[in-house]
Amino acid sequence: MNVSFTSNLTLWMISGLFLLTIGVIAFFRYRLNHIDRGLLQEKHSRDKAPNLLSGRNKFPEVDTFRLSTLFLRYGLLVSLFSIIVALNWTTYRDDVIIPDDALALDEDITLEVPRSAEPPPPPPPPPPPVIQEVPDEIIEDMDQPEFVDQSIDRETEVHAPVQSPVRSAPPPPPPPPPPKEEEIFVIAEDMPRFPGCEDLSSKKEKEECAKQKLLEFIYANIEYPAIARENGVEGTAVVSFVVEKDGRVKDVKIVREIGGGCGEEALRVVELMNDAGKRWIPGKQRGKPVRVMFNLPVKFKLK
Repeated sequence: MNVSFTSNLTLWMISGLFLLTIGVIAFFRYRLNHIDRGLLQEKHSRDKAPNLLSGRNKFPEVDTFRLSTLFLRYGLLVSLFSIIVALNWTTYRDDVIIPDDALALDEDITLEVPRSAEPPPPPPPPPPPVIQEVPDEIIEDMDQPEFVDQSIDRETEVHAPVQSPVRSAPPPPPPPPPPKEEEIFVIAEDMPRFPGCEDLSSKKEKEECAKQKLLEFIYANIEYPAIARENGVEGTAVVSFVVEKDGRVKDVKIVREIGGGCGEEALRVVELMNDAGKRWIPGKQRGKPVRVMFNLPVKFKLK
C-alpha cells in the first residue's frame, strides 16, 4: 500500500505524538503523587522488613520500575510510528505553468550577430618626404679652412685613436601575440541542448525533450518581480548567452528588457544554470564541439 504524508500532515502528527507523550507522563506522575500515603502505611505496617533487593522502594504501589515494560513498549511504538511517517513524508512541487509558445521570438526583436576575430588593420604608410628648395644665391663669405699637412712616410708612427666601448641597451622583447578568439556560431549543425534527455534514441526526441526540460527549469525558478506585478508589466524579455564547449553558460546579457526588473530576473535564472550544475550538451560543427550563441525568450504574463 502506497501511503504518503504531506508536510502539513507530518507536522500535525509529530506535534500530536509529542503532546500524547507529555500527556502520558503527566498522567502517571499525577497518579503516583496523589496516592494516599496514610492508607499505604496502615496497609504495610505489619509487613516484615524487606531485604535490600526487594525493599528499594518504600511501598510497592509507588514502585515506578514496575512500569518500565509499559514505557518500553510505548517507546518502541512511538519509534516505529516516527519511522513510518519519515519514510512516507512526501513533498509536492508546485505545478510549473509554461506559457504558450514560450520559445517563440517576436519578429521585432533585433539580435546582434557576434563577429569573428578579425586581424588588425595594417599600419598606415609613412608620410612622403618633404623636398626643400636650394637657394640660388652662393654664399661667398665662408671662412677658408686652414691647410694642414697630413703626409706621412715609412718612419712615421701611426697610432689608432682609443675608442671607449659603447654599450647599447638590449632591444625590447617582442609583444606577446594577441589571444586567439574562437569563432562563435549562431547556427551549428548540432545546436546545444539542455541536459536531461540523453537516454532517448532519436535526435528529434532529444531536441523536443530538451526544450521541455529548459522551460521547466526556467519557469520553476523564475519569480515575477514585485514592481512589474504591481504595475501590470507583461511581455517577453530576451536573454542572450554563449554555450561553451564544456556546456557552461557564459557572456549572459539582456537583449530585450520590458521593464519592472523582468530582464534582470530572466538573466538571474539563466546564470543559475551554472550554480545548479546544469551543463548543456554543447553544439557541434563537423563533429567537433564549438561555441554557440543561444537566444532565450522568457515570457512574463500575469494570471
